[in-house]
Amino acid sequence: MTRLGIDGSNIRQGGGVTHLSSLLTCVKPERYGFETVVLWAGRDILDLIPDSPWLEKSHQADLDKGLRSRLYWQKFQFPTLAEKSCDLVFAPGGLCSVRHIPVVTMCQNLLPFMWEELLRYRFSYVTLRLILLRFGQLGTFRRAAGLIYLSEDSRRRLEHGLLEPGKPASTVVYHGVDEAFFREPQAGVRWAGRDPDSPIRLLYVSIVDMYKHQWNVAEAVARLHHEGLPVELTLVGPAYGPALRKLQSTLARLDPAGDFIHYQGPVPYSDLPEIYRGADLFLFASTCETFGMILLEAMASGIPVLCSERTAMPEILMDNGSYFNPESIDEIVETLRSSIRNDEPRHNRATGAYRRAREFTWERCADQTFGFLAEIAQKSR
Repeated sequence: MTRLGIDGSNIRQGGGVTHLSSLLTCVKPERYGFETVVLWAGRDILDLIPDSPWLEKSHQADLDKGLRSRLYWQKFQFPTLAEKSCDLVFAPGGLCSVRHIPVVTMCQNLLPFMWEELLRYRFSYVTLRLILLRFGQLGTFRRAAGLIYLSEDSRRRLEHGLLEPGKPASTVVYHGVDEAFFREPQAGVRWAGRDPDSPIRLLYVSIVDMYKHQWNVAEAVARLHHEGLPVELTLVGPAYGPALRKLQSTLARLDPAGDFIHYQGPVPYSDLPEIYRGADLFLFASTCETFGMILLEAMASGIPVLCSERTAMPEILMDNGSYFNPESIDEIVETLRSSIRNDEPRHNRATGAYRRAREFTWERCADQTFGFLAEIAQKSR
């Protein structure tokens, strides 16, 4: 039986926590030949992970502190701990300094590997951090015994010039989506039978960031509003400061009174299912997604999806949505107008997206992840 160690030092919040918690909730490690699983993390993360008889939670006080303490722990303390405690390390955060036992890692952030996206931040601390992350993760990937991608799109991009194809051994494992998001598409048109002046409720859930293009969506919605279409846009999510300022400047110009465009800010994760269900159409205008968890949540919610054509989105949504160039306001306008006017195709795509979302389960994710870990452990003996 193999002893598995999991490096939780780079998992801080959001999707990384959801992924790790869901994996450890669904899996039975003994089925894959793992006797024990040791998880090294800070107190906040460990408190979110369910207890299991096979799971050893190892609290590391340095991981409760700032970046400098976390980096020191990763570089100088973790390799010794791992080599004494386990036979294989799983480092989902993408950075790992362990060298004397096999490591399996994950590519969860495509942003550092796409120069055109990275340079949207111009000369800034974020640009420097992403460049450092690029080279740090590439070093980890090249030394790793195994690498898990979240999409075929990510694998193609990294193995096209950045990594040697087939080295390290790799696989694609899609994330799952929580059952709380699922709601079958409503029969017919969701706004059919309303008063003609009742707004068509558009929703965009995502962090406000340079590659998310919320301002382009706002411009498109404003054009339709001025054409007389009763559209109303709600933007939900936290924000990166410079991107938020750009969005606020756009909204002040387009809708200073907040009559038809509303930025709601961040909301608790538990509130998201109900927010999705209150929408008639979902828009997603990102130009860089490793997987597209938010897109998958919208698909599960049974609402029609209008989506960026970039990176992994067509791989996840397939032909179950309407696509646009997120940097073209004209295309966003036309895609919105067409979707609003064509009832049956819109509903059919929403039904297809809902069925497609049913394929993405955390049980399947856990099975494929631990199956790959077991494969690497076997090869490394």
